[in-house]
Amino acid sequence: MEEQTELGPDRSLLIVDDDRMFLQRLGRAMESRGFDVAMAETITEGLAEVKKTPPAYAVVDMRLGDGNGLDVIEAIRARRPDAKAIVLTGYGNIATAVTAVKMGAVDYLAKPADADDVYAALTTGRGEKTPPPENPMSADRVRWEHIQRVFEACDRNVSETARRLNMHRRTLQRILAKRAPR
Repeated sequence: MEEQTELGPDRSLLIVDDDRMFLQRLGRAMESRGFDVAMAETITEGLAEVKKTPPAYAVVDMRLGDGNGLDVIEAIRARRPDAKAIVLTGYGNIATAVTAVKMGAVDYLAKPADADDVYAALTTGRGEKTPPPENPMSADRVRWEHIQRVFEACDRNVSETARRLNMHRRTLQRILAKRAPR
């Protein structure tokens, strides 16, 4: 197991995510781990927080209702080059991960990421490798997450989601009615 670095004297953390429940849950978890947390639900709020006080750490969702979370990462890097920022996204792919790192993110985590994953990403020293997850998602869970993302992208329209997934509408309705697999 890799050794983790301690938090520095500046423990300011900005979390930007449009999922209010996740934002509040992660905020409380990070406060219990010693961070001074500021939260924002939009790009506009996030940029205002950065302008007011550039944080030492940041956790930013890639896709928000009013734009791209990388704009917040870019603003943080411009005001505070030593900041450690990570990007969270439900739309994980190699191209966006590369872009996030080029913009200054130190790590890129796919949702659903828990507080332990976020803490590990923020406290791992530069150049250290983050250990792989102990319990990776099952194939059924990955499929379910993908269907949920497409469903949300289609504004919860079952017919449009089924069309985009090339799936029968009733099959999709049965999948959506079930609980998420482990």
